[in-house]
Amino acid sequence: MTSAVGAGPARVPGCYSCDRDALPALPPREDVWSSALWRVAHAFDTALPGWLVVLPRRHVVAMAELTDVEAVELGPLLVDLGRALASVTGCVKTYVMQFAEAEGFGHVHLHVVPRAADLAPELRGPRVFALLGLPEAERVSEGEQDRLALAIRAALRHT
Repeated sequence: MTSAVGAGPARVPGCYSCDRDALPALPPREDVWSSALWRVAHAFDTALPGWLVVLPRRHVVAMAELTDVEAVELGPLLVDLGRALASVTGCVKTYVMQFAEAEGFGHVHLHVVPRAADLAPELRGPRVFALLGLPEAERVSEGEQDRLALAIRAALRHT
């Protein structure tokens, strides 16, 4: 890990995460929580309410590129998001995954996914990704994403 804050490009045009982060204002679903180093958003293409994505505010393509300062903030944030999701969604655990392999989504992003007690066995573990990348008609609506984002934000202790 590097210890310098801001090593690497701040934003890369054409990167979905960088492009969103460059917008002057974001709806609650795109800004559940943010700091100078990280932003949390509700996944836009999921059928699972509360599926969150944690993004570094600068363009990073591998976890090894995170600075020590970014890493120090990330750990407690992930724990707090898990607690907030349990409070808001009633989930029994949260999955945390990071791949950043899809075209246009190479920017490091961590999926923080609420796993309900009644989630079908065929959707547990990595198979939960069957609930991502769905057609618009099957997705959590933007209005519901905003409602969840505000509830999760209110439940967070991480500041």
